[in-house]
Amino acid sequence: MPPAAASGTLTGMPSIIDEEWAVLAGLLPEGWRELARETAAIRRARGIADPDVLLRVLLLHVASGLSLRSAAARASELGLAHLSDVALLKRLRTSEAWLRTLAARMFSQTRFGLRAETFPSGRRFRAFDATTVEEPGATGTDWRVHFGLSLPDLRCDFYEVTDVTGGETFTRFPVAPGDVILADRGYAHRRGVAHVLAAGADVVVRLNSTSFPLTTPTGQPFDLLAHLRRLRGTAPREWPVAFVHDQHRHPLRLCGVRKTRLAADRTKTKLTREATKKGRRLRARTLEAAEYVFVLTSLPGPDIATAGVLELYRARWQIELVFKRMKSLMRLGHLPKRTDVSSRAWLEGKFLTVLLIERLLEGAKFFSPWGHDLALSQPLARVHRRA
Repeated sequence: MPPAAASGTLTGMPSIIDEEWAVLAGLLPEGWRELARETAAIRRARGIADPDVLLRVLLLHVASGLSLRSAAARASELGLAHLSDVALLKRLRTSEAWLRTLAARMFSQTRFGLRAETFPSGRRFRAFDATTVEEPGATGTDWRVHFGLSLPDLRCDFYEVTDVTGGETFTRFPVAPGDVILADRGYAHRRGVAHVLAAGADVVVRLNSTSFPLTTPTGQPFDLLAHLRRLRGTAPREWPVAFVHDQHRHPLRLCGVRKTRLAADRTKTKLTREATKKGRRLRARTLEAAEYVFVLTSLPGPDIATAGVLELYRARWQIELVFKRMKSLMRLGHLPKRTDVSSRAWLEGKFLTVLLIERLLEGAKFFSPWGHDLALSQPLARVHRRA
């Protein structure tokens, strides 16, 4: 391509960067520019008064993994804006609500959007997870980010940054009465579940049978596989169980369902591959347990049926796919660690980046020979049939 065309100096020809931004901006929710002013991300005409410029500059830091100083220098080099790293950090802080709302609106429009009817009314549903951030460079530090997301709007309502030794546990999260906490098996520890129950909240967590011994309601050992073998076909089933922590017995429900043969074989293959890599031998009980999904909950039976509990966990599993992409992106970058607002805005920006990538991947399935979607740039022409 001739330099003139690449730089956009030909009459009527925007630069390649501007063309790509136009495509990306077309993927954002309707009214996203106006939202920048409604959420006070842009307050005055001085400095960055254009929502497009502001978001492009923020994504240089959040999505590209550049430090604040490098992102500010790149913005100046591209002619977007001239600002210091301190000014960029301030912009990031004031954009937290904007980024959060954009991510929530985009999430509701993706194929990972969660059905509101999955979540019974009157309760606050939250998903907990964690990931490692590996900052680049010789002086880079490894951090672990623990975050809570409200569902189904996917709003980041809590985060904590620790070093890599900070484990996954419910005890590090503030929990309010009435909350329903959804988490994967990494959080299945008796102390953490007891912490949630003591706060007047409920859990839906996948059971880790090796770290979470169960008993019957009367205190007898509960044989997990003996009960799961009673499952027939695709019908779910549940059993009353309990666990003991600090000499106190807590009642729970164990909900289980048998996987399809294809899903079970996929899990067994993954377990075998991981065991071989670590030089371990899988136990027969581990392979048999891979034929089922079993979830613990403290939600009362009259409030939600067995299938409803499993559907809640399925919703949690759906967003695990988003989590995986988010975690991959979050491993590259400079996490602001000095203030809550800047770190939370950084997390919201990461979510927005993930959802933009999801939208791009979806759009790639329907290739246009001219390289963009006409519907995003202008109204579709009406076709009139001749009389």
